[in-house]
Amino acid sequence: MEAFPLWCGRFAVTVFFAIAFLQSAADKVIDKQGNLEYLTGHFASSPLRGLIQPMFLAITILEAVAGALCSLGALCLLVGCGTGLALWGLIFSLIALLCLFFGQRLAKDYGGAVVIASYYAVAILGLILLGVKSTP
Repeated sequence: MEAFPLWCGRFAVTVFFAIAFLQSAADKVIDKQGNLEYLTGHFASSPLRGLIQPMFLAITILEAVAGALCSLGALCLLVGCGTGLALWGLIFSLIALLCLFFGQRLAKDYGGAVVIASYYAVAILGLILLGVKSTP
């Protein structure tokens, strides 16, 4: 059995991203029009202004996949069947965060980019925790 604090850290980070990305993807599906209106204004002065619809679809799918993999990964951690799905969930989370960070920087929303950077740091911590070998 792995060290309990290591397991807790792995589980906590994985659940954190399961919640964050499942909620975000669900919000995009439930309030599609509101989200698209916000993004249209947010990216009005950026080079991405003509790509809002495909970006919205891509990020919604990416967040849903990241959230689902993190959810399944957390379940696997909970029942002791390995870290593989949690690892893939965090990898997809990092990809989603990079896409969001890129968009925030192009929109010149530097405050929003800082928030995403903090999420990114938590995801990197999760990868480190998942890569640490537990001692007997």
